[in-house]
Amino acid sequence: MSAPLALDGLLVLDLTTFLSGPYCTMMLGDLGAEVIKVERPEGDEARRMPPFVEERSQPFALWNRNKRSIALDLKSPADAALLWRLVGRADVLVENFRPGALARAGFGWPALHAANPRLVLASISGFGQTGPWAQHGGFDMMAQGMSGLMAGNGPPDGEPYRLPIAITDLAAGMFTMSAVLAALLAREKTGEGQQIDQSLFEAGLALGVYEAAHVLSQGTRPERMGQLHRGNSPYRAFRTRDGWITIGANKDAFWRMLCDVIGRPDLPGDPRFATNADRVRNNDALVPLLQAALDRESSAHWLEHLGAAGIPAEAVLAYDEALAHPQAVARGVTAEIADAGRGPTRTLASPLRLGATPAALRRRAPDLDEHGAEIRAWLGG
Repeated sequence: MSAPLALDGLLVLDLTTFLSGPYCTMMLGDLGAEVIKVERPEGDEARRMPPFVEERSQPFALWNRNKRSIALDLKSPADAALLWRLVGRADVLVENFRPGALARAGFGWPALHAANPRLVLASISGFGQTGPWAQHGGFDMMAQGMSGLMAGNGPPDGEPYRLPIAITDLAAGMFTMSAVLAALLAREKTGEGQQIDQSLFEAGLALGVYEAAHVLSQGTRPERMGQLHRGNSPYRAFRTRDGWITIGANKDAFWRMLCDVIGRPDLPGDPRFATNADRVRNNDALVPLLQAALDRESSAHWLEHLGAAGIPAEAVLAYDEALAHPQAVARGVTAEIADAGRGPTRTLASPLRLGATPAALRRRAPDLDEHGAEIRAWLGG
């Protein structure tokens, strides 16, 4: 028998598109929830994101696994009535429309709560359901820009950099899942659901913990530091003769050992580098000295000697190298989803690691309305 799943018996309605909401419901589905993806007749826009395999979007396929799809036009009274029947059975509804859009369609929180007092409604938007920016459209890039993530990322004297991953989408999805699980636990005590109001903007702000600590304690704008760390040194990526490695030698013991390994035992005696705080203040002088030494040998050479000394150091890997790394293979970071009709699909495994009730990849991403007839039959026509 297969292992039990943590969220067996939980019904989640997914009215979301793109990434933040689907990522949240993907994780709930990985943990065993029954997720019904309610799509507009034209489908989730993410279905048109490249790259494609046999005309199926592979990004969409990754974050919409473990779901069933039904296409509904909420302007149709019959389809709206069908959604109300789903609401009556659901535990969670996740949506990421612009604030107010769900209410204008007749499915605002008061109506949902009246129809099913135990329902948890999770609303994800660019800037939240309230406030002067609530009606602004919010994609990840706008949230990165507004939250300080872009202004704080990149070379000190260069243009602001967008993180190449959709960091606020993903963080908002993860925060929403955490809030959903907390709301379900609270429901066990109160008997009632509640509304969750999560935004990409606040997700980005929540990630800037070092930067917020600086602003709130010092009252000044933190400088952009590029590769450097605000509180630790040396703590960055360094070039070697044939590649790049990361070194975290901020602890004084690591610092002294690093200097021995690279053949610079004189550096710990330099008052500019005596303590971690000194090194942070004098990174401009320190980094070129370390880089000159590290340029002399290969990454493999340095990783062998740094590892032998117990200094935290690793290779800088590209995505394909990371997925193929022996540690990634041993930990099972990729997995196959069985599909009798199309053959197995390789995808990222769930990042949620529960010992007794492990996550499971049970179902590939659905085709548009693939389960419409099945769901209608389950509801009784």
